[in-house]
Amino acid sequence: MLQRLRQHTHALSPTEKSMGIITLAMLLIPGMDAIAKLLAPALSPAQIGCLRFAMQTLLLAGFMMRDSTGLAIRPVLGQLMLSGLWIAAAVTFLFWGLTYLPLANNIAIFFVEPLILLLMSAWFLGERVGRHQYGAVFVGLLGALIVIRPNWEAYGWVTVLPLLAATFYAAHMATLRHLSGKITGLASQFWSGVFACLLLALAMLFGDPLGIAQLEWRPNIIAQWPLLLLMGVLSALAFGLINAAFKRAPASLLAPFQYLEIISATALGYILFGDYPDALTWLGTAIILGSGLYLFQRERRSRQRLIKAGIELP
Repeated sequence: MLQRLRQHTHALSPTEKSMGIITLAMLLIPGMDAIAKLLAPALSPAQIGCLRFAMQTLLLAGFMMRDSTGLAIRPVLGQLMLSGLWIAAAVTFLFWGLTYLPLANNIAIFFVEPLILLLMSAWFLGERVGRHQYGAVFVGLLGALIVIRPNWEAYGWVTVLPLLAATFYAAHMATLRHLSGKITGLASQFWSGVFACLLLALAMLFGDPLGIAQLEWRPNIIAQWPLLLLMGVLSALAFGLINAAFKRAPASLLAPFQYLEIISATALGYILFGDYPDALTWLGTAIILGSGLYLFQRERRSRQRLIKAGIELP
């Protein structure tokens, strides 16, 4: 049976392999969020984020040793630092939201990120966006409001935290998109994590004496090392899988797979915390996912038309 499985694996095309790889990565990512929620009573959001990036950096360092081109970052140093700032802010707000919100609800609101990224790509990167795409963004944001409304009534203003996380993460992705071709994907993830870790450490250096709860360095860290190590392993593994998948297939094909996160987020939320999204959250999530999938499908068709016309794409 094992031999048959190997033969079947070898028979898969690079695109089919990449789809399997990205599926596994997307199902792993909510595990990091679940661990962050488990750590929330003991550690601050900035502390969890800083330690997560520290673990991720250490685990990815071995791969970076084989990538000599990833060490030549001087021409893009400013952009990598900016990317680190955005991802540090995104993770802090996301983990802050997890302190109060159910796991699946938090991720459902965060899923507006591709819609925000499209707007940023149009406004700041000069990418062309048509009225159909703007319409999909508008519908998706309406879906976000449907998710936010009952959660606002239940949890208050903290419901906007994953929305802020999505905005900063979209800025991070827009910065990485601008870096495309100048540095490898692995190197950009590695250096973004390095700068995010340093920036969060700096934030805690100033925030802790000021008594800002979200930027505190709490001393009871020794007992949390197993969970922190597991978070680092999951983070490095997930981003390694994502990097491997995107080497084998175009981004327009793989991007919709990110919505598989809602499956494992819902399952983990139910198993670990007894949370299950209500009907309005499911409705809003479905609208957000539908809008995102529509945008991905339009992008794929546009790329196919350009390829048929003989236009070379990056």
